[in-house]
Amino acid sequence: MDKIFFDNWESIFRTFVITIFAYIALIILLRISGKRTLSKMNAFDFVVTIAIGSTLATVLLNKSVSLADGLLAFTLLIGLQYLITIMAVRSKKVSGWVKGTPALIVYDGEMLPKAMRKERVNEDEVYAALREKAVATIKDAKAVILETDGSLSVIRKGDPSMPESLRTVNLPNKLKHS
Repeated sequence: MDKIFFDNWESIFRTFVITIFAYIALIILLRISGKRTLSKMNAFDFVVTIAIGSTLATVLLNKSVSLADGLLAFTLLIGLQYLITIMAVRSKKVSGWVKGTPALIVYDGEMLPKAMRKERVNEDEVYAALREKAVATIKDAKAVILETDGSLSVIRKGDPSMPESLRTVNLPNKLKHS
Protein backbone atom coordinates (compact mmCIF):
# COMPACT_ATOMS: atom_id res chain seq x y z
CA MET A 1 0.00 0.00 0.00
CA ASP A 2 2.97 2.33 0.51
CA LYS A 3 3.81 2.37 -3.26
CA ILE A 4 0.55 3.95 -4.41
CA PHE A 5 1.90 7.50 -4.68
CA PHE A 6 5.64 6.96 -4.88
CA ASP A 7 7.85 3.93 -5.43
CA ASN A 8 11.39 5.27 -5.70
CA TRP A 9 13.48 7.82 -7.56
CA GLU A 10 14.97 5.17 -9.84
CA SER A 11 11.49 4.29 -11.08
CA ILE A 12 10.65 7.96 -11.67
CA PHE A 13 13.94 8.50 -13.55
CA ARG A 14 13.38 5.35 -15.68
CA THR A 15 9.87 6.50 -16.63
CA PHE A 16 11.18 9.98 -17.45
CA VAL A 17 14.01 8.73 -19.70
CA ILE A 18 12.00 5.94 -21.39
CA THR A 19 9.09 8.32 -22.09
CA ILE A 20 11.34 10.83 -23.83
CA PHE A 21 13.14 8.23 -25.96
CA ALA A 22 10.00 6.22 -26.77
CA TYR A 23 8.13 9.38 -27.76
CA ILE A 24 10.95 10.57 -30.04
CA ALA A 25 11.32 7.10 -31.58
CA LEU A 26 7.59 6.84 -32.20
CA ILE A 27 7.48 10.25 -33.91
CA ILE A 28 10.45 9.30 -36.12
CA LEU A 29 8.90 5.94 -37.05
CA LEU A 30 5.55 7.54 -37.86
CA ARG A 31 7.22 10.20 -40.01
CA ILE A 32 9.23 7.54 -41.87
CA SER A 33 6.13 5.42 -42.49
CA GLY A 34 4.39 8.30 -44.27
CA LYS A 35 1.18 10.28 -44.20
CA ARG A 36 -1.07 7.26 -44.73
CA THR A 37 -0.25 6.00 -41.24
CA LEU A 38 -1.88 9.11 -39.77
CA SER A 39 -4.76 9.50 -42.24
CA LYS A 40 -8.46 9.24 -41.47
CA MET A 41 -8.94 5.98 -39.70
CA ASN A 42 -10.76 2.93 -40.95
CA ALA A 43 -11.08 -0.15 -38.71
CA PHE A 44 -7.61 -1.41 -39.66
CA ASP A 45 -5.95 1.92 -38.83
CA PHE A 46 -7.88 2.12 -35.56
CA VAL A 47 -6.60 -1.31 -34.45
CA VAL A 48 -3.00 -0.36 -35.29
CA THR A 49 -3.38 2.93 -33.40
CA ILE A 50 -4.72 1.15 -30.32
CA ALA A 51 -1.89 -1.40 -30.51
CA ILE A 52 0.73 1.36 -30.76
CA GLY A 53 -0.84 3.20 -27.81
CA SER A 54 -0.95 0.04 -25.74
CA THR A 55 2.67 -0.73 -26.60
CA LEU A 56 3.71 2.80 -25.66
CA ALA A 57 1.95 2.53 -22.29
CA THR A 58 3.57 -0.84 -21.62
CA VAL A 59 7.05 0.43 -22.49
CA LEU A 60 6.60 3.51 -20.33
CA LEU A 61 5.21 1.84 -17.23
CA ASN A 62 6.25 -1.80 -17.22
CA LYS A 63 9.77 -2.12 -15.80
CA SER A 64 10.20 -5.59 -17.30
CA VAL A 65 9.92 -4.20 -20.86
CA SER A 66 13.06 -2.51 -22.15
CA LEU A 67 13.16 0.45 -24.51
CA ALA A 68 14.71 -1.84 -27.16
CA ASP A 69 11.76 -4.24 -26.85
CA GLY A 70 9.35 -1.34 -27.21
CA LEU A 71 11.17 0.08 -30.23
CA LEU A 72 11.09 -3.35 -31.87
CA ALA A 73 7.34 -3.59 -31.20
CA PHE A 74 6.76 -0.07 -32.63
CA THR A 75 8.86 -0.89 -35.69
CA LEU A 76 7.02 -4.16 -36.28
CA LEU A 77 3.54 -2.63 -35.87
CA ILE A 78 4.28 0.32 -38.13
CA GLY A 79 6.22 -1.85 -40.59
CA LEU A 80 3.36 -4.34 -40.84
CA GLN A 81 0.88 -1.53 -41.33
CA TYR A 82 3.12 -0.05 -44.04
CA LEU A 83 3.44 -3.46 -45.76
CA ILE A 84 -0.30 -4.10 -45.67
CA THR A 85 -1.11 -0.62 -47.04
CA ILE A 86 1.34 -1.24 -49.92
CA MET A 87 -0.40 -4.57 -50.61
CA ALA A 88 -3.80 -2.82 -50.40
CA VAL A 89 -2.71 -0.25 -53.01
CA ARG A 90 -1.68 -3.06 -55.36
CA SER A 91 -4.61 -5.42 -54.77
CA LYS A 92 -8.31 -4.60 -54.67
CA LYS A 93 -8.94 -7.83 -52.76
CA VAL A 94 -6.49 -6.89 -50.00
CA SER A 95 -7.83 -3.32 -49.97
CA GLY A 96 -11.39 -4.55 -49.57
CA TRP A 97 -10.35 -6.92 -46.79
CA VAL A 98 -8.38 -4.28 -44.89
CA LYS A 99 -10.44 -1.15 -45.48
CA GLY A 100 -13.84 -2.39 -46.60
CA THR A 101 -15.78 -0.68 -49.37
CA PRO A 102 -17.91 2.46 -49.31
CA ALA A 103 -21.67 1.79 -49.26
CA LEU A 104 -24.43 3.66 -51.07
CA ILE A 105 -27.27 4.52 -48.66
CA VAL A 106 -29.17 7.17 -50.67
CA TYR A 107 -29.54 7.23 -54.45
CA ASP A 108 -31.47 9.65 -56.65
CA GLY A 109 -33.08 11.35 -53.66
CA GLU A 110 -34.33 8.09 -52.10
CA MET A 111 -33.04 6.34 -49.01
CA LEU A 112 -32.05 2.70 -49.47
CA PRO A 113 -33.48 1.06 -46.33
CA LYS A 114 -31.77 -2.35 -46.78
CA ALA A 115 -28.36 -0.72 -47.20
CA MET A 116 -29.02 1.61 -44.26
CA ARG A 117 -29.96 -1.33 -42.01
CA LYS A 118 -26.96 -3.35 -43.14
CA GLU A 119 -24.60 -0.43 -42.44
CA ARG A 120 -26.45 0.60 -39.24
CA VAL A 121 -27.09 4.16 -40.45
CA ASN A 122 -30.31 5.94 -39.49
CA GLU A 123 -32.23 8.79 -41.13
CA ASP A 124 -30.96 11.34 -38.59
CA GLU A 125 -27.38 10.69 -39.68
CA VAL A 126 -28.31 11.06 -43.36
CA TYR A 127 -30.09 14.35 -42.73
CA ALA A 128 -27.15 15.60 -40.65
CA ALA A 129 -24.82 14.85 -43.59
CA LEU A 130 -27.15 16.70 -45.96
CA ARG A 131 -27.23 19.73 -43.65
CA GLU A 132 -23.45 19.65 -43.31
CA LYS A 133 -23.12 19.85 -47.10
CA ALA A 134 -25.87 22.52 -47.37
CA VAL A 135 -28.20 20.22 -49.33
CA ALA A 136 -31.73 21.46 -48.59
CA THR A 137 -33.72 18.28 -49.31
CA ILE A 138 -32.97 14.64 -49.85
CA LYS A 139 -34.42 15.03 -53.37
CA ASP A 140 -31.40 17.28 -54.14
CA ALA A 141 -28.98 14.45 -53.36
CA LYS A 142 -27.84 12.19 -56.17
CA ALA A 143 -26.13 9.95 -53.60
CA VAL A 144 -25.09 9.65 -49.98
CA ILE A 145 -22.22 7.26 -49.35
CA LEU A 146 -21.01 5.74 -46.11
CA GLU A 147 -17.23 5.90 -46.51
CA THR A 148 -14.79 3.32 -45.10
CA ASP A 149 -13.80 5.68 -42.27
CA GLY A 150 -17.45 6.02 -41.16
CA SER A 151 -18.03 9.49 -42.62
CA LEU A 152 -20.92 10.28 -44.96
CA SER A 153 -20.26 11.86 -48.37
CA VAL A 154 -22.98 13.67 -50.31
CA ILE A 155 -23.15 14.07 -54.09
CA ARG A 156 -25.62 16.68 -55.34
CA LYS A 157 -27.97 15.97 -58.22
CA GLY A 158 -26.95 17.26 -61.59
CA ASP A 159 -26.11 14.72 -64.25
CA PRO A 160 -28.89 12.12 -64.70
CA SER A 161 -26.37 9.27 -65.22
CA MET A 162 -24.45 7.33 -62.58
CA PRO A 163 -21.66 9.59 -61.22
CA GLU A 164 -18.15 8.30 -61.90
CA SER A 165 -17.23 8.79 -58.23
CA LEU A 166 -19.58 5.90 -57.38
CA ARG A 167 -17.37 3.47 -59.33
CA THR A 168 -15.74 2.07 -56.15
CA VAL A 169 -18.91 2.08 -54.01
CA ASN A 170 -20.74 -1.08 -53.01
CA LEU A 171 -23.96 -0.64 -55.02
CA PRO A 172 -27.24 -2.50 -54.47
CA ASN A 173 -27.93 -5.05 -57.27
CA LYS A 174 -30.76 -2.98 -58.78
CA LEU A 175 -28.35 -0.07 -59.43
CA LYS A 176 -25.35 -1.98 -60.80
CA HIS A 177 -26.63 -1.88 -64.37
CA SER A 178 -27.88 1.73 -64.38
